[in-house]
Amino acid sequence: MKTYIPKNSEINRKWYILDAKNKTLGRIATKIADKLRGKDKPNFTPNMDTGDFVVVINSEKIKLTGEKINQKKYYRHSGYPGALKEKPVKKLLEEKPTNVLERAVKGMLPKNKLRNKFMQKLKLYAGEEHPHEAQKPEKIEV
Repeated sequence: MKTYIPKNSEINRKWYILDAKNKTLGRIATKIADKLRGKDKPNFTPNMDTGDFVVVINSEKIKLTGEKINQKKYYRHSGYPGALKEKPVKKLLEEKPTNVLERAVKGMLPKNKLRNKFMQKLKLYAGEEHPHEAQKPEKIEV
């Protein structure tokens, strides 16, 4: 028996919309990562992009459990000695509210060439409005 590999013409992509208001960061990020990869589809193949588009609204109103809002920090380094910068989640949510969810989803995707393709299909918006009404996205719950 041969292994089934879907062709690009056989992959039909859907659009989904997800409201992140009062949802936990990790739970919503895993749901998004699975939809972007296409793991819920019967024709899932790990080395191909078989996933769907995901639109996330109200990403500024996401919640974190416990004391993560005060204790969790994101780090970045320029490569120069002593250039480690850290930023708490609370400050990052005020400045760039979509960045927290974007980093969480990006960390859950495979670390290879497909990650950029998956991230291009993720559309994050801080408020209620989004310009993807023409695609008729289906609503999904977490």
